[in-house]
Amino acid sequence: MNYHYPFDETWSKQEIIDVVHFFNLIENAYEKQVKRNVLLAAYRRFKVIVPSKSEEKTYFATFERASGYKCYPVVKQARNTEGKFIKMK
Repeated sequence: MNYHYPFDETWSKQEIIDVVHFFNLIENAYEKQVKRNVLLAAYRRFKVIVPSKSEEKTYFATFERASGYKCYPVVKQARNTEGKFIKMK
């Protein structure tokens, strides 16, 4: 990993940790697999910190440019599946 996670410097330390955790789960969904319920919980926490849809899209796009990983398809698959694990191809 040779990139930085996007975050807002005005966030609290815990909010930054929670957002980084969410982005780390996105990475793991592509590289390994993640538990669906853990990913959805992290996304719900992300949405508390970043409630605006436009801001969410901005953070997702910044993360994708830096990492090459798309967030939305992972979240969409987690919402639309009943399986315990999420693994992106």
